[in-house]
Amino acid sequence: MARTGRPKAELTLSDEERAALKGWVRRRSTPQAWALRCRIILACAEGFSNKDVAAQLGPTPHAVGRWRARFVQYRIAGLGDMPRPGGPRTVTDEQVADVVTKTLQSTPKNATQWSTRSMAKELGLSQSSVSRIWRAFGLQPHRSETFKLCTDPYFVDMKLPLDRGHLETGI
Repeated sequence: MARTGRPKAELTLSDEERAALKGWVRRRSTPQAWALRCRIILACAEGFSNKDVAAQLGPTPHAVGRWRARFVQYRIAGLGDMPRPGGPRTVTDEQVADVVTKTLQSTPKNATQWSTRSMAKELGLSQSSVSRIWRAFGLQPHRSETFKLCTDPYFVDMKLPLDRGHLETGI
């Protein structure tokens, strides 16, 4: 039978790859998207065309061709999700380190702890960036696990007179 369409890259599986793919297909805990990709590769390795595999398994012929090409290029690692396009990072690793060290090792002037706004203003970042960094590192400067002495110069240590009568009666 004459071949139609563009020629496809030859897809051959090693014994280890075939065993791994079949194992993922059989396993009940495998995500369905991953299992479908494994079924596509196994069917393509049997020699079926993209149209035949698509008709048999349900995805479009274009999707079958995409998974076939990615498997040929990257092998099993190509079946995973690739990084998606997006804007470049605006916060550098050095800025992240600055936020973390400043949060843990210093306090702002005229305050007891950092807020996202005060930290952002201090380091020239956005408030949401500081918030994301704190969340990623589990930092909560507003929560303290240790007792801190008050540094307020106007704090008055109040001592209440206690007499035995109040202690015994519980009043």
